[in-house]
Amino acid sequence: MMPLFVFLVLLSQICQVPAVNKISPITQDSGVITANIGQDVTLKCFCQDNVVTFLSWYQQKMGGKPLIISSGMRKTEASISPAYKKRFRVSAQGDEGTNHLVIEDLRLSDSATYYCGSIEFNTIEFGQGAFLHVKASPSNIRAVVHQPALVQLRSRDSVNLNCTVHAGACAGEQSFYWFRHGAAQPAIIYRHADGCEYLPNVESHVKDCTLNLALKSVSSTDAGMYYCALASCGEIVLGSGTRVEIVGGSTKAPLLQVYCLSAALAVFIAVLLVLAFVMYKLKKKTCSVCKGAVSHPAYSAASDVVNQDAELYYAALSLNRTSEGHRHPGNVEEVCVYSRVKSRKQ
Repeated sequence: MMPLFVFLVLLSQICQVPAVNKISPITQDSGVITANIGQDVTLKCFCQDNVVTFLSWYQQKMGGKPLIISSGMRKTEASISPAYKKRFRVSAQGDEGTNHLVIEDLRLSDSATYYCGSIEFNTIEFGQGAFLHVKASPSNIRAVVHQPALVQLRSRDSVNLNCTVHAGACAGEQSFYWFRHGAAQPAIIYRHADGCEYLPNVESHVKDCTLNLALKSVSSTDAGMYYCALASCGEIVLGSGTRVEIVGGSTKAPLLQVYCLSAALAVFIAVLLVLAFVMYKLKKKTCSVCKGAVSHPAYSAASDVVNQDAELYYAALSLNRTSEGHRHPGNVEEVCVYSRVKSRKQ
């Protein structure tokens, strides 16, 4: 039973497989979309999965939480949240699976990341997200953000992404952010909690500072575009973006290890099954002997009589076989025959 128990425990552990990243049924505009104040913009979203019945839009401003803009069934008119009713509307065609978000008369406060979402079997799936950058013309602030264009890393490498911000004096708080747009996963925003490390500058009204973002033990999921951003005086100034690429064939080694471990696990399970079968057979045979199910027939009847405290009476018959009726001592067979069995009952 022990090998069988080990096998069951191992099987339960194997069944606890971590969740695999599911490909979202949503396809939407992604990356950075730049527009000016007063313009109209359309953020496109497509859903070709007929199983999806609910479609929605969310807005996430820098440093904030996602807020729902619209929601509705695929073939019905979407419901717009009260805070967005005046300038936001949804252009949807259920048969084609479109769920486009139209924003009219853009304002600086509309700068945010917009996600198209779907509901399938009580599970919410998001698109990659698009960052809408609304610019003022002319700008109210003087700020420039510099960052490297490309960083190439190998799997499990670590690096500090950095950018330099040249910002003029401005009334109000200045906030710094990093956000990422990748080809495989939704956008992620990192708030720079440590503030800005100011550098000496000849002009007292200009603040030069550097921002760092630590990436440790990177993998393929860390690839994408990383943008450094400054939020100041109601506006957002973006860097040109740093593309992080994961290069080299180091990712093949983990796959090879997975294959080897899988093969070893399959062999181990097969051995456990064989051992469990052998142990079962041996135990079944042993138990049969212990219970008296298997015994020698010559001793079975005798043991039953002895157990009943019986008296045995027998007579010995001698049979002599000779060719001429004479007895030969060496050719004798003695046959023991029970003549009577008398049982003494208490």
